[in-house]
Amino acid sequence: MKKVLIGGIGSVLLGDDGMGPYLVRMIGAQYEFAEGVEVIDLGTPALELVDNIAGKDAVILIDSVKLDAEAGSIALYRKSDLAAHAPSMRMDPHAPVLIDAIHAAEFFANPPGDVLLIGIVGATFEPGCELSDAVQASLSKATREVLNELDRLGVSHCRRIKAADPDIWWTNVPAVTHETHT
Repeated sequence: MKKVLIGGIGSVLLGDDGMGPYLVRMIGAQYEFAEGVEVIDLGTPALELVDNIAGKDAVILIDSVKLDAEAGSIALYRKSDLAAHAPSMRMDPHAPVLIDAIHAAEFFANPPGDVLLIGIVGATFEPGCELSDAVQASLSKATREVLNELDRLGVSHCRRIKAADPDIWWTNVPAVTHETHT
């Protein structure tokens, strides 16, 4: 049994920064996963992120990123990409914590195996609990990236016959069902 973390990172109070928590709640409500897979809203983690990623066979993190690209664009970063650009890479406010957490886990000889950061370029990070239209339009593609990574890892998943309540408590916008492959 592989130990896999699918984690959403971000503040639900800052517009598109809340995309990670939103998407992991949607994924957890729409899909069932093999034993050993955890789907967690990590919020805005500090170094306790080490405890979440240490010893995992794979970590898939979803976060908003600030890049010189069109809002809603998706960027994928592997562990080697994150390590190669540290500390100069500042994709978002959470990147230093992620990089530090990976290094700390390595220092304690319990690093995660595979790491994939799925970043969606945000349009707005102003106070508010709504996602921009551009980010909402990219959620299906980001979900496909999560499922593609699970397929690559050989971790089973299937779409729920009836989606559960995603408990997206911070927004008045009804949860969107994102059509993806199974």
